[in-house]
Amino acid sequence: MSGLLLRALRSALRVPAAARPLRTAAPRAAFAKELFRGALSKEEVFPYPEISNEELQEINQFVGPVEKFFTEEVDSKKIDQDAKIPPETLKGLRDLGLFGMQIPEEYGGLGLSNTMYARLGEITSLDGSIAVTLAAHQAIGLKGILIAGTDEQKAKYLPKLASGEHIAAFCLTEPGSGSDAASIQTRATLSEDGKHFLLNGSKVWISNGGLASVFTVFARTEVVDKDGQVKDKITAFIVERDFGGVTHGKPEDKLGIRGSNTCEVHFENTKVPIENVIGEVGGGFKVAMNILNSGRFSMGSASAGMIKKLIEMTAEYACTRKQFNKKLSEFGLIQEKFCFMAVKAYVMESMAYLTAGMMDRPGFPDCSVEAAMVKVFSSEGAWACVSEALQILGGLGYMKDYPYERFLRDTRILLIFEGTNEILRLYIALTGMQYAGKILTEKIKEIKKGNVGVALEEFLNKLRDSMGRKVDFGLAGDHGLVHPSLQESGKKLEENVYYFGNTVRGLLSRFGKTIVDEQLVLKRVADVVINLYAMTATISRASRSISIGLRNHDHEVLLTNIFCTEAYFKNNYTMAQLQKYAEENLDDCIKKAAKHVLEKRAYTCSHPLDRTF
Repeated sequence: MSGLLLRALRSALRVPAAARPLRTAAPRAAFAKELFRGALSKEEVFPYPEISNEELQEINQFVGPVEKFFTEEVDSKKIDQDAKIPPETLKGLRDLGLFGMQIPEEYGGLGLSNTMYARLGEITSLDGSIAVTLAAHQAIGLKGILIAGTDEQKAKYLPKLASGEHIAAFCLTEPGSGSDAASIQTRATLSEDGKHFLLNGSKVWISNGGLASVFTVFARTEVVDKDGQVKDKITAFIVERDFGGVTHGKPEDKLGIRGSNTCEVHFENTKVPIENVIGEVGGGFKVAMNILNSGRFSMGSASAGMIKKLIEMTAEYACTRKQFNKKLSEFGLIQEKFCFMAVKAYVMESMAYLTAGMMDRPGFPDCSVEAAMVKVFSSEGAWACVSEALQILGGLGYMKDYPYERFLRDTRILLIFEGTNEILRLYIALTGMQYAGKILTEKIKEIKKGNVGVALEEFLNKLRDSMGRKVDFGLAGDHGLVHPSLQESGKKLEENVYYFGNTVRGLLSRFGKTIVDEQLVLKRVADVVINLYAMTATISRASRSISIGLRNHDHEVLLTNIFCTEAYFKNNYTMAQLQKYAEENLDDCIKKAAKHVLEKRAYTCSHPLDRTF
């Protein structure tokens, strides 16, 4: 079924995509940042986001043909072995319109919402190489044109990118700059007549680098500040391979996602017209961050789609394989692994679609922190689940005749690309703490000015805490937002959120601006808030499911209560570690041990067979 036919199906529906409400409302408050204040913005997450019946019908028209293609036409084993996606498979992806999923219909794309894009991502993720190829093309490769391009740039480039006639790549990483994007050295020099830039430099590990006709490239440019000083700032460019001076190296031989094309891309005196600047000259770093921040949420649905397939395959084996005259499925340790995988899949799916629903609402909400949390939780959850699935299979899972080892290899990259999980944890924690810190600073200023109301509020809060405050955000109880079967999970979330706010306040008071250097502290802060968002997503989703009578809603409630109980106790322990002089905190010991190893560049303990006599 071609992309044209899919669009024809859409036009037959009662409410076409073009008729969706425009985003004209005022900006909405961000949910995740409020958690750092110990606040729960219920209206942002309850009830769980829904799409209309028309949109549901529309997405189902896409799901069938895409599932059929991936089931019948995609040979993942061959793609992995040959380290290449066959031309006929790429053609099939083009015919389905999958290169233009989020490009507006006016430019020849499918114009899918974030929710619809996430749903198709569940299917495309069944082949890691294809998933990366499509994501590198549209989630980052052409995203700069979509979110910051001019009307002329969109009209010129998007139609051929939507059809897949042209493939896009995102060129940011360099040999000397990975996570530190601001340290890139590729340079673009403005010509004397001011009509074009000369681009020179090299980029590494570029997905689609050998396939792309259009590149989003980031380079240093000279910018004159308001005070007349010349400074180096990063600028984003649309670069065509046909501009000349663009070459690429051989495809990298990778551990996983082997069929995706990854290579070095070199630019030598490449002439880029001035009109191909994305956004403003010197505004490229912001463009890069906006591109990366906007696409991470889809890793949740993609990972969940893969794990759900993995559960099906592994459960079939566990229910038929016998050892000690019992099926594997009857052993408690095997059952624990299936519960673990089901919980992880449910949580990441809940987080992904909650975030997608928030992004699809009017008002241009800033969901960058939520998207980063989805990416961290889902990538680590996927890696853990694939490992558990392979363990269930035993030796069979280790063999290349079966797909499990390929899933393992393909999944490992998820913790690294689109922002390493270490960097994203720092981003999550620092962004939220900066938000909370500004509000705290304003309150302190008001108290110093003699604002009695603010001072009294602070005093009463501390008094209530010292007397054992009962936390109530309106989730539980007779008039609460959560279903009665989720009351205990709701209470645990409320308590965790409130004391997380207190913990953040204590850390800001203790460290001040030096908090940016306390990475082990920030990691724990991020871990707690990720769990809080995950608890929120599952409670909201399960409440909706049981309230409207979805099938197996009792199973959703069970998975939610399991996760929330485990997360609650983990959060409490982590927040205890963050207290001053906490016995649970071993940060100083960890740093001391690591410093010794790194100074010696070796493991220095004497061998157990050594002797002194």
